[in-house]
Formats: sequence, C-alpha cells, structure tokens
Amino acid sequence: MLLKIKVVSWSLGIFFAVSFILCVLYGLVVPPRLHGMSAFLEAVLPAFKWLTFGGFVLGLVESFLYGVYVGIVFVPIYNFISKKWGTQVEDD
Repeated sequence: MLLKIKVVSWSLGIFFAVSFILCVLYGLVVPPRLHGMSAFLEAVLPAFKWLTFGGFVLGLVESFLYGVYVGIVFVPIYNFISKKWGTQVEDD
C-alpha cells in the first residue's frame, strides 16, 4: 500500500501542532524546576520565546511546518522502498 503525501503531511503537521500545545500546557502546569520545557522549545524552534503570544503562534506554525516537512520527505522514501522491497499481495 502506497502512502499519500497530502494525507500523511497534514496528519503529521496536526500531530506536531497538538504536541506543541501539550508541551506548552505541560510547561505551564508543572513547576519549571521539574522540567526544561521552555529551554527545549526555544532550542528546537527558531525565534520561539517562552510565554509570549507571538512566540506561541510562531511555535505553533513552526511545529505544524516541521510535521509537514517530515511527511513530504518520509512518504516518497517509504513509497520507493515499499515498491522495491515490499511484500506483494496476490489476488485470488
């Protein structure tokens, strides 16, 4: 079965965006001394600033775009390998 770039890219983009929101919520709920969420997000997301509205929106957009990027790169690689070495399903 071949994957569709649009479906996988949108799915991963939304997954990464939801994960970003959960990371921010975790960072707000758990005391800062128990996690390094703000430092991690600032290191992974360019120009992201912890606890600013602009930083949150930028981080959300960047997270979504990272997911889309992963889908765009992963799907052709998966489809190529699947065609080359995947198992063939035989019809009766």
